[in-house]
Amino acid sequence: MSSTFPPYLLEILWNRLLALAEEQAQVLMRTAFSTIVREAGDLSAAIFDIRGRMVAQARTGTPGHVNTMARGMRFFLEEFPIESIDPGDALLSNDPYKLAGQLNDMCLVTPAFHGGRCVGFFASCCHMVDVGGVGLTADARNVFEEGLQVPFCKFLVRGQENRDVFRFIQTNVRTPREVIGDLYAQVAAGEVGSRRLAQLLEEFALGDIEDLSDEIITRSETAVREAVRAFPDGRFKYSCHNDGFEKPLLIQVEVFREADRLVVDFEGTDPSVDRGINVPLAYTTAYSCYAVKCVVAPDVPNNEGSFLPFEVRAPRGSLLNPVHPAPTAARHIVGHFLPTVVFGALEQAMPEKVPADSAAGLWVTQVSGLKAGKEPFSFAFFSCGGMGARRTKDGLSATSFPSGIQNVATEVIESVSPVVLRQRELRTDSGGAGRHRGGLGQVIRFEVRSEGPWTLSGMYDRIRFAPRGTQGGLDGAAGAVLDADGGTLPSKGRVVLASGAQVTLQLPGGGGFGDPHDRSAAAIEADIAEGYVTRSLALRDYGKVGSG
Repeated sequence: MSSTFPPYLLEILWNRLLALAEEQAQVLMRTAFSTIVREAGDLSAAIFDIRGRMVAQARTGTPGHVNTMARGMRFFLEEFPIESIDPGDALLSNDPYKLAGQLNDMCLVTPAFHGGRCVGFFASCCHMVDVGGVGLTADARNVFEEGLQVPFCKFLVRGQENRDVFRFIQTNVRTPREVIGDLYAQVAAGEVGSRRLAQLLEEFALGDIEDLSDEIITRSETAVREAVRAFPDGRFKYSCHNDGFEKPLLIQVEVFREADRLVVDFEGTDPSVDRGINVPLAYTTAYSCYAVKCVVAPDVPNNEGSFLPFEVRAPRGSLLNPVHPAPTAARHIVGHFLPTVVFGALEQAMPEKVPADSAAGLWVTQVSGLKAGKEPFSFAFFSCGGMGARRTKDGLSATSFPSGIQNVATEVIESVSPVVLRQRELRTDSGGAGRHRGGLGQVIRFEVRSEGPWTLSGMYDRIRFAPRGTQGGLDGAAGAVLDADGGTLPSKGRVVLASGAQVTLQLPGGGGFGDPHDRSAAAIEADIAEGYVTRSLALRDYGKVGSG
């Protein structure tokens, strides 16, 4: 492959771009107001060339944000051609059907200027704690109930606040301080990235990054197509059920190769539903591509080029390609589940590269009500179950996969909200047995100190269907949502509880990988000593403890 850049220079410039994207993300996290962004890391940041192609992304970030942003930048440029963009502008939207799939995710784009002309864009997407409407919940009946829709607009105009946009947002959210604060954190992150890019171009005497982006994107596309050509022939099908809302939902997939292109086709998947767990096609594509890339081409950088060899199809009007105004606020419940489905098909083609099932869907707990003094509050915290075991390693415990979002520290949750956590620990016996054990879920017991009743909006999954073990491994434990008396609470939707009422979340554990009888006695004994597995369950599932 001929190149306009010597290898050493290409490596230097590539790493500098990665550093710029990472600095952008770190600035955003350090200046954000909400714990969702600051502590959980529910964001993504990336650099784009002037053609709207993603060139590099930050290490921090979720596939649902960065992969949708990579495909969604073109909508910003369709609305605002590059000649209509001035220094100091900041573009904004939360269109769930063209961007990250839910109204709570705001995407903000900062143009970078050098030598009097636009030379690229810095974009970030992060989850806002509130966007009005009924609040973050799975039980809205259409997207209009789910909150404020921000069309593609300018949040800043030549460095000045667009007062009308600002006022519309501020007036329609319950927590304007956090929402506006996070938007300005995105602005700050983009401005830092823009300054650093200008310094880079000046240092290396470059007019822009267009030739560099061509080089990076072409190399990435070539590498992925080469990996796709090595993918086995055949049509690999898999189907399974997600918990759904009121009843389970069927998701079907077929993965196959066409020359140097890999197709992921969800034909046969159930139709969309009238609750907010539908997944717009952009989000379906984001997590499907992520799953395929993890198995087929994990070492290739994530950018425009690495997406081009993949095609994701889903029937229009289905759960994975709903038609506006179908509700989508809790699209992550099904969206995070998609790698599980795609892995089920890929396991037939490349069995040793596919892990066992993980808890998958991030458990989102949204609480709202009145604090002392009748001040309204709205707060969300995220919790992670166990990852599935891999061919050579146990699954990670209380770790979010595939989103990568972090658990927020108990001290942080309690310091910024009325939530009080009474118990938080790893869930013994929740990891599926296998040659390598599934990661453990966690047990969280909490209450809310509110002025009168408060509303719990749960967005939980893997209650009906436990994470599946693979290659002979056993399933992980299913999840549960319980009240103080041990009764079952709804896993999705809103329920009103009395002040001080306690709720217990039992998060799922990951599935096991390989025959449990192949696990060493020493590893089993260590699990027992650490409290990961009880001796009685070890005897049941492994058939041995101690020296065996």
